[in-house]
Amino acid sequence: MVKDQEFLKSKASYCLDLAQKMGATNASVTVGHSISETVNFRNKSLEASDRSDGLALSIETYLGKRERGVLYSVNSWDGKFYNHTNKNAEDFKIDICDNLENQNWKTYIPAKDEVLIGGLTFLKNWIIRGETSDALDKLFVKNISTNIEEELIFSDETVYVPGVSLTQKDRNTDEVHLGYSSPKTPSRVFKYNLATKSKELVKEQEIPSGHNKDDYIVERVEFKSHDGRMVPLTITRHKKTKIDGSANVLLYGYGSYGNSMSPSFSSTRLSLINRDIIWATAHIRGGMEKGMKWWKEGKLTNKKNTFEDYIYAAKYLIEKNYTSKGKIIGMGGSAGGLLMGAVVNQSPELFLGIIMAVPFVDSLTTNLDHSLPLTVGEFDEFGNAKENKEHFDYIFSYAPYNNIKKMDYPHIFITTSLSDNRVLFDEPAKFTAKLRDYKTDNNLLLLKTEMNAGHGGKSGRDGAIEEIAIDYAFALKISNKI
Repeated sequence: MVKDQEFLKSKASYCLDLAQKMGATNASVTVGHSISETVNFRNKSLEASDRSDGLALSIETYLGKRERGVLYSVNSWDGKFYNHTNKNAEDFKIDICDNLENQNWKTYIPAKDEVLIGGLTFLKNWIIRGETSDALDKLFVKNISTNIEEELIFSDETVYVPGVSLTQKDRNTDEVHLGYSSPKTPSRVFKYNLATKSKELVKEQEIPSGHNKDDYIVERVEFKSHDGRMVPLTITRHKKTKIDGSANVLLYGYGSYGNSMSPSFSSTRLSLINRDIIWATAHIRGGMEKGMKWWKEGKLTNKKNTFEDYIYAAKYLIEKNYTSKGKIIGMGGSAGGLLMGAVVNQSPELFLGIIMAVPFVDSLTTNLDHSLPLTVGEFDEFGNAKENKEHFDYIFSYAPYNNIKKMDYPHIFITTSLSDNRVLFDEPAKFTAKLRDYKTDNNLLLLKTEMNAGHGGKSGRDGAIEEIAIDYAFALKISNKI
């Protein structure tokens, strides 16, 4: 036992030294269940003058030359190295080898089409990992001694968000904390025994006004978009709400930067759902609900797929009698505000109203101004209209401000903040002014400007609640609920 500990310490010392030579800024490694840390590497190789031992060692020596778009995260556990990477695996894979000096990487978790492969969590007898597919997260656990892997299923619900965390620093345990929430179930945390599969509820989110999850129905459906792609849609409604076309639907969307919309619990949505407003979240392209390809199909010169997916979600809800034409309330913020602006210009007849928070609606002008803080960093997301005519023409064809038309628009509520340095307040202000000049209806068009707030709105718990209340008050007013 002493020799084993000495071996682990020796291995740790070797790996720490190796990590430091490779440019680690927080150099430490994981080599056994009693030694557990992480390694963070600098963004570039060490210069020769940085190396106290004179060895020309760099991260490329052990993990290959850096390549644009290639990500990797290497962990060490129990004498083996695990590489979580997207090299030759668009949605990631995990490879394994015995050491970094004489590398012989073998597939540990293979890549799967449109399934995001997550990283690993190590215990003495178990390895836990995650996957995401079709806008649903899953957890898997492998018994190291039997090499058998199975999915961790700890709820009878089909749509929920799972999570796992360690109960202690010592990895010599069979117990973990498993948590989950769903659109109808507040967050719950269990102490779970991986060996016996027994669980004990240790924490549950309380809803002060009271909550009965059995009063709500959650559905996960898929609909066909304009090009035949199947898009996930999460629908939450009160069990008493009729599916006869009479209900209003709040259709939420984002679809940018690879950000996925998780089907988690929100107590604030209940104030709408309890008033017969169905809440639907469209998992449209531009997020990563179906892997990296889902993101790529909703960015750059594929951006219009994001808008088409959302419009087809609205049409699906109408077709299936969840609602009717002119009874949908669209909602999105920031890049989701870009989505709202694009779809309301394209298909205004589908909507009763639109709620746009800090909306990115003058996207072409912003993209042309490279002095703004976010423009250059977003070339890979939206393109470079200043130096690429194809990008200019494409962004111009959908940019909300540039595509306002003389026609009837639904009720629209727009919010912005004077100190927003991501989407400057002049974007929604310009959009509102032009829309007021062009629109041919008498519907509400409201612009609310926070004088002391940023992109995320007002600070403080009360400020966030107030902003949600105003958004929902607008939805309730235009749907004749108040």
